[in-house]
Amino acid sequence: MKLTARIERITEQIRLKESLVVGLSGGLDSSVVAALAYRALGDRAIAVTVNSPLTISEDIEDAVRVAASIGIDHLILNLNELELPGFRVNPPERCYLCKQYRFAKLVEFARERGYRLMADGTNHDDLGEHRPGLKAARELGIYSPLAEGGMGRADVVAAAEFFKLPVAGKAHNSCLATRLPYGEELTPERLARINAAERYLHERLQPRELRLREHGSLARIELDRAALGRLLDEDISREVSQHLKQLGYKHITADIEAYRFGSFDE
Repeated sequence: MKLTARIERITEQIRLKESLVVGLSGGLDSSVVAALAYRALGDRAIAVTVNSPLTISEDIEDAVRVAASIGIDHLILNLNELELPGFRVNPPERCYLCKQYRFAKLVEFARERGYRLMADGTNHDDLGEHRPGLKAARELGIYSPLAEGGMGRADVVAAAEFFKLPVAGKAHNSCLATRLPYGEELTPERLARINAAERYLHERLQPRELRLREHGSLARIELDRAALGRLLDEDISREVSQHLKQLGYKHITADIEAYRFGSFDE
């Protein structure tokens, strides 16, 4: 099916929902959902972005830019997953607990304001991957228009270009908790340090893919191959090392296996 035909079909499916709250993370998938929702429902759709200690600051900024470019109403909802019982110990079911909490709050938001459904950015390809948050979405009746409409990752990239979204071409991201191994305590200070380190690395290396994995006082940097090559330049690596040590890390290492999705789940 051609992209335009797929977009029209999903638009019609969304229109039948009458009103919708879109969980806008600032990533590519949810940005496309927000564009589709506004196309289908106009001011009967609203985008809501969760801001919490787990949220990457650049994602908040991207969500604001996306909403403005689309024209959809946009609110930021402040939450704190670290207050959940047992969450700070970073258990293997962390993603499920987080999504259950966030989705419940967004569903509550939707009901209080008279919106029929809450939608997320799950795409069709996500259904075949290890994503514990999908269980929480099913339990709470979250609507996933991309997945239901058969739109996979390549379609989402093309749709972002079609809608001329400011995040078109943005790589997949995940919350800051994924930068720590299971069982390592999640604290506001550690998460803020990781966020600051990644923000600096983005500005200095311009990577397409980046994760800073924290192992105690050691920072393990995962990058795409092109950015990894830039990091290995002697002057740049010295500068990066000095900056990250100023943030509190004692040892800095580059992962020669480069970035890969879910390396702590391997």
